[in-house]
Amino acid sequence: MQGLSGDPPLAWQAFGDESRTGDENDKMRISRLPASCLARERRGGVGQGEAILCGRFKGITMASSLAAVLAAETERLARQTARTSFDLFKITVPISFLVKILSDAGVIGVLGSFLRPFMDLVGLPGSMGLVWAAGLITNLYAALVVFASLAAETTLTVAQVTVLATMLLIAHALPVEIRIAQMAGARFGVMIALRLFAALFLGWGLNHCYRLGGFLQQPSRLMWKPTAPDPSWNAWVIGELQTMTMICAIILVLLAIMRILEKAKILDFFCRLLERPLIALGMTGKAAPITVIGMTLGLSYGGALIIQEARSGRLNPRDVFLSLVLMGLCHSIVEDTLLMMLAGGHLSGLFAARLLFSVTAVFLLGKFFQRISEESFRRYFFPPLSGA
Repeated sequence: MQGLSGDPPLAWQAFGDESRTGDENDKMRISRLPASCLARERRGGVGQGEAILCGRFKGITMASSLAAVLAAETERLARQTARTSFDLFKITVPISFLVKILSDAGVIGVLGSFLRPFMDLVGLPGSMGLVWAAGLITNLYAALVVFASLAAETTLTVAQVTVLATMLLIAHALPVEIRIAQMAGARFGVMIALRLFAALFLGWGLNHCYRLGGFLQQPSRLMWKPTAPDPSWNAWVIGELQTMTMICAIILVLLAIMRILEKAKILDFFCRLLERPLIALGMTGKAAPITVIGMTLGLSYGGALIIQEARSGRLNPRDVFLSLVLMGLCHSIVEDTLLMMLAGGHLSGLFAARLLFSVTAVFLLGKFFQRISEESFRRYFFPPLSGA
């Protein structure tokens, strides 16, 4: 039986049978293709028939290898997403449940009464303490609901709204966000004190700048009035499930993007690009991707990834702590800023002052950490993760 283009009979018989269809022959030939064929092809010692089959064999092998790599990467991303999301939900779900109970019990009102004296310090009416309390315990949207209900009976200037909104941006959702920082290794008390002090200090500074300079003294206008959420437990459960689903999806996308950037060496370039600015702040370039994610998308996403990085040991403790501080003071820099602008705030405080203050605070902390021992840093700021 003569093969294609004069191929010797033995070679053709090794690859197929005339009684089979073309597709069946191809599959059988490829499955029985000897390894020596590929070696002979490289030396140019095969006929046209064997060359065609060798080419098909290599194409199928490459496609199978690519499929195997993609399957392995997909499985790896799925496991990593599940692990990262689970670590995050272990923090957020119990605390959200506790916050719901405390809110229903009227704790926000009690905290608002406690914060009334501090409002005078930043040039705000005492009633705005209730707005900040709602933000501290729950989130920015809950704070805006309270603010909208009070705005009708309280006339505020643009400067005052900017002060309040900037304080909210720096210190909100503390039960969840501080717990995330704690899981990444930072001390709970230190982080909550930093956030509260930073909010009050920047609010005090902005109030004096606006008042002494006569800036933004015109009456503010609320451009968006959020509707009060459904207080029922059913609505809360549905909202939590929707939030968890969205967080899982975003974490999966972030991990996939970071993996692609890592494989393409773009992540290394990005780290080198930000290395000098971060070194000036007392950090290293390795902290750049996580820090930027937290600043742009929010502490929940950046925090989830930084917990993973901290546990892996790829970031040193001082990088982790300073990243957490920077993300805590200045996160969701686009979305949250726009939200507070709808409430009547001005970019000078919401964006410029907050960013400048956050970078300065991290710079000063970085300089301070250079002057203290590793033992002191571990004792007061960042204990071993097993003790966090």
